[in-house]
This record gives sequence, C-alpha cells and structure tokens, in this order.
Amino acid sequence: MRTTHYIGAKALRTAVFCAAIGLSACAPAFKNHGYVPPSEDLEQIVVGSDTRSSVEEKIGVPSSAGVLNDGGYYYVRMRTRALGPLAPREIDRQVVAISFSSAGVVQNIETFGLEDGNVVPLQRRVTSSPVSDKSFIRQLLGNLGRFNPAALQG
Repeated sequence: MRTTHYIGAKALRTAVFCAAIGLSACAPAFKNHGYVPPSEDLEQIVVGSDTRSSVEEKIGVPSSAGVLNDGGYYYVRMRTRALGPLAPREIDRQVVAISFSSAGVVQNIETFGLEDGNVVPLQRRVTSSPVSDKSFIRQLLGNLGRFNPAALQG
C-alpha cells in the first residue's frame, strides 16, 4: 500500500512540475524598436527658428525622413508583445513628425500614437507572363523550330 502512495505522489509532483514549466513558457516577451525623443528634448526645438541641422544636434538623427528634399523627419518607436506560439502583436507605437518649410526651418511638431494609425490594405499586383501557361516541354519543343545554324558560324 505504501509503494502505491509513493508512486502517486511522485506522479503528482511530476505533473505539477510539467504544468509549472508549461505555464512559464507562456510568459509574454516584449520587444522595443526605434527611438522617440523625450518631451523635454522636443521642447527645446523652436518652431520657426530651428533648422534641420539644429534639430539633429538637439534630438538626434531621425529614424526616417520624407521622400522629398523638403520632407519631414519621423522618429518612430514601437513595442510588441509575443505570447507563446502566437504571432507578436503591436501594443504601443509613438511617432513624432517634424515638418520643415522649403527653406529648411521647422514648421510643425506633431506626435501620434497607435490609436491615431490607420490600417492600409496592400494590393498585390502581378503581371501575367505568356510563359506561365506553357509547360517546360512545350516551351522546349517550341524553340526547336527557331534554330538557326548560320548563327553558330559567325
């Protein structure tokens, strides 16, 4: 009777241990990407006075800039959470957009959060190829009639 009790207790301890390991593997993992300057640093920028170079000196080089020459500076920070085998989910995003005039002087400073974002559906455009409807053998046999022996001589 005692050995049965001992085996049951050992099985129970093993099950509890496995459950604890399994639950600890499901702890969320957080990742931070990017950089957004703190508000104290942003307050140092004077709209209408600071230029691109002075902004870079005060708060650093931006994560990305506008496509055009007089485009703005964008500082982006994102935080994601991954839970077990599930895909990571974005839980926080901050964007600081600094726009400049054509003379390179700061016009505006805006701050956006995750709640300000919009989902942009991407469309996949594929160019059809005339080759895709032919099998490899058909393409190979189709090229046999185009053989020109004169091209081999010179």
